[in-house]
Amino acid sequence: MEEILASRIVRRTVDDEEYFDPQPTGRDRLPNPQPLLENLTRCVIEILAGARELEQISRWVDDSVYRNLLKRVVISSRARQATGQPVRRPVFAIGSVSIFEPSDGVVEGVVIVRSRARTRAVAIRLEGLDDRWRATVINVL
Repeated sequence: MEEILASRIVRRTVDDEEYFDPQPTGRDRLPNPQPLLENLTRCVIEILAGARELEQISRWVDDSVYRNLLKRVVISSRARQATGQPVRRPVFAIGSVSIFEPSDGVVEGVVIVRSRARTRAVAIRLEGLDDRWRATVINVL
């Protein structure tokens, strides 16, 4: 693409959108993903219980994950209001963490969460973008 300015021709060598999009990062330049998987799991469980604000993890998740969690937060909040249940910080323990690396710069993890009433699994996909991990999928099962 060329633009004509006053007396010269300017040629773009790099597509601006590609340049400013998040850049993939290889696994060798990223930290150990296990602490982030455990902390994100803790935060997500507390967010869904209403004991933590969703904005606290916005830095670590992409936009689609944020929107999906926001929908679940609204549904959980309405359910608590309808039944008159107060917000309580959940009591749970992080169990085993399984980590799989399907490709360079991508980690898929499953974190087991045990509480008094039930055991859940939280599946998280982390992708290396701009030299840090970002969660691109989070599912609480």
